Amino acid sequence: MKKDFWKWHSEKERINETKGTALFHEREVWWCALGANIGFEQDGGQKDFERPVVILKKFNLDACLIVPLTGKPKQGIYYLSVGKIENRNAVAVLSQVRFIDRKRLKNKICTMDEKLFNQLVQSVVRASFSI
Repeated sequence: MKKDFWKWHSEKERINETKGTALFHEREVWWCALGANIGFEQDGGQKDFERPVVILKKFNLDACLIVPLTGKPKQGIYYLSVGKIENRNAVAVLSQVRFIDRKRLKNKICTMDEKLFNQLVQSVVRASFSI
């Protein structure tokens, strides 16, 4: 599939000019403008370059660490099923953890169950440091 980097660049410029107003917290699931990225990097899957993400760590009012979600069934050390998100089965893509600015966060979807969130964090750590 051909990626529309020009369209994403225009959208990224627009997002950058906005005032980040999302009030986010750890464990929350948000629609996030991840964009059109290179190679195997996780893209935003919608026409507006968005996909659901889980907030793993809030660093301050403007920045956080996220893990993207996919609706495609995946298995292995780099994936964790997190149940239904907006009536679709969701899988966390543990290899795609990244730092983002809150300007990328669009709409809050839900707050993840605390037990599942703790399992997600442990899975991210295991996947990040597996040799």
